[in-house]
Amino acid sequence: MKFRLLFAFFYCQTVFAQNLPVWQSDFDKVTPADWLVKPVITKANFYQANNGKDLILYNGLVKRTFRLNPDLVCTEFKNMSNGQQLLRAVKPEAKIKINGIYYNVGGLYGQKENAYLVPEWLDNFITSDSAFHYTGYSISEIKPYLNWKTKMWAANKEQAKGKTISFKYSSSLAALKSISVTVHYSLYDGLPLISKWVTIENGKEGTVLIDQVVNEVLAVVEEESAVVGSPQKMAKLNGLYLESNYAFNNSMRYNLSDQTTHWNVDPPYTSQVNYDYQTPCLLEIYPEKEMGITLKKGETLESIRTYELLQDSYDRERKGLAIRKMYRTIAPWTTSNPIFMHLVSKNDEEVKTAVDQCAATGYEALILSFGSHCNMEDTSPDNLKKWKALADYAHSKNIQIGSYSLFSSRKISPEDDVIDPKTGKPGGALFGNAPCLGSKWGLAYLETLKTFMTATGFNIFENDGPYPGDVCASTTHPGHSGLHDSQWRQMQLQKGLYQWCNQNGVYVNAPDWYFLDGTHKIALGYREVNFSLSREQQKILNRQNIYDAMWNELPSMVWGFVPLTKYQGGGPEAILEPLSEHLDAYEQLMMQYYGAGIQACYRGPRLYDTDVTKQKVTEVINWYKQYRYILNSDILHLRRADGRDWDGIMHVNPALKEKGLVMLYNPLNQNITRTIKLPVYYTGKHTSVAIREKTGSPKVYKVDRDFTVSVQAEIPAQSYTWLVVE
Repeated sequence: MKFRLLFAFFYCQTVFAQNLPVWQSDFDKVTPADWLVKPVITKANFYQANNGKDLILYNGLVKRTFRLNPDLVCTEFKNMSNGQQLLRAVKPEAKIKINGIYYNVGGLYGQKENAYLVPEWLDNFITSDSAFHYTGYSISEIKPYLNWKTKMWAANKEQAKGKTISFKYSSSLAALKSISVTVHYSLYDGLPLISKWVTIENGKEGTVLIDQVVNEVLAVVEEESAVVGSPQKMAKLNGLYLESNYAFNNSMRYNLSDQTTHWNVDPPYTSQVNYDYQTPCLLEIYPEKEMGITLKKGETLESIRTYELLQDSYDRERKGLAIRKMYRTIAPWTTSNPIFMHLVSKNDEEVKTAVDQCAATGYEALILSFGSHCNMEDTSPDNLKKWKALADYAHSKNIQIGSYSLFSSRKISPEDDVIDPKTGKPGGALFGNAPCLGSKWGLAYLETLKTFMTATGFNIFENDGPYPGDVCASTTHPGHSGLHDSQWRQMQLQKGLYQWCNQNGVYVNAPDWYFLDGTHKIALGYREVNFSLSREQQKILNRQNIYDAMWNELPSMVWGFVPLTKYQGGGPEAILEPLSEHLDAYEQLMMQYYGAGIQACYRGPRLYDTDVTKQKVTEVINWYKQYRYILNSDILHLRRADGRDWDGIMHVNPALKEKGLVMLYNPLNQNITRTIKLPVYYTGKHTSVAIREKTGSPKVYKVDRDFTVSVQAEIPAQSYTWLVVE
């Protein structure tokens, strides 16, 4: 106890907030306008309060408060839109496992009641048993996480704005004295979002083993009170959406790919309702498998980056809109959405023909699909020369070009494949067998891809794998030391490739959740064998896939699929070739995807076979380009396709001239007229709104108090129509 008091006295002399604007109590009384409809004027900033003892992060939408003395601890995390207080108790700022022992970073001791926190209690708290203690802070503007470059169309090319504060920590323990820890927070302009990560530097001779980094520890308010119930079955806090750049499992959804969010129990919380103290109300963020990284002198380890988005509603649509705005802000590259074809080529002439057809119809990009004659692993001079000439030809027609490359689901050699820790032999990967990215072959594969793209000028990369999460027990692979660091090292290598692509103007399609590290697009989610079903079935199933996938994702973040030729089996009823003989189905499938703002992989040898087909493809592309910005805006869900009646979606964007665009489909064999309620709240038009059908004259509607308008629409049999909200 005497040591803690002396330590507190020392730090009180050195770590008050200085040179910051003073917090105004009136800020707490301001309820902000709806940030999903109107731009927020207040910018991210940091304030001093309580005579410099407190430091506050605030941007009008979120408030996060820290007590600086006698050590740093987070005391408040508040959603300004609805007044929700997320914290009930103080905890360490982070936890680091070093050489097998966990050490706390920051934090205070003395809170006896953990169900709630009264600010007056803080003055009696003392330094905890943390090994790392706060020594000061620095402030900077948010630096772009990736220096994204692109020549392609994107709805947003601006990097996120806001401010970053970095809290520094050191230790007086002999074993930790040379280790520096910094906890970083970035507060963003315009949305209730904070990102957090930790960096660790080894300043001593020799090495330090960092087994694990817990970069966030929050004692949050419980979502529900249950006398009996396990942490797995009880509800988690819905006022906080969490995402980190460490997600994988090929599910095409973040919540199923997340490897870092842990809702644990909190033993000191003894006044909880749960009889066995099993309420999941301690949020900790860390990789499921330990990192196991050895740091040499002068080396720095950066933890995962976690994004904490405050949400003010249980409404699924509103929650999704908030997540989508987060992506547009922190990962603007996800708004890039080139119009591309998926070419199956046998020779160079077919590539040139496809380039010509893309240029003639308004397409912008060509991807050499799987099964094509492009091999990116061949970096022989002749192959590089050939593909550079083809890329130059494509670029001369303003067509971007790239190719597919397979990593997983293949065998390289016993020396280079993933080693199963259970058997000590190759195997045990997510898809049975896969090379290890940290193997000699894997490291060469990464360099080969970069060499190929640099030499040829390819500016699209479609990577089928690696599917990370694979651990490797090899101790001879140069890219990792052994089993303990194999997952983390492979993830860093994989993300490094995508970051390189992003920063060198290469667009990336990848089958896993690497958006926060540079990828642009993922599959919207479909079962590939369904594309062997009939065209009529595919129409309905595709609209269901679109509807189901677009709750949290932007249209530009996903791709669909249209098999122009035979794929995964099926007969003539499943494909579109000859295109001129199935023009109605071709048009319908294009309009379903383009009407959702989604690019599909139109996989085949050509885009058109006759002048009539060419004209139809061109018409659809011109229509898409006319409404491109609103079609790439967020989707609201009107009615899911079920084959029994109409279905549809609605794009909204209050910042555009076209505030909304509605796509309506009729699966029935007769024309129908329906009165449809359109939710116009997120268009920003709350009193009256003008709506026109296709290119017709607009009609003004009064907005009802539930922020809807009722519109009568005629939808042709087995076809579609669209409405524009102005």
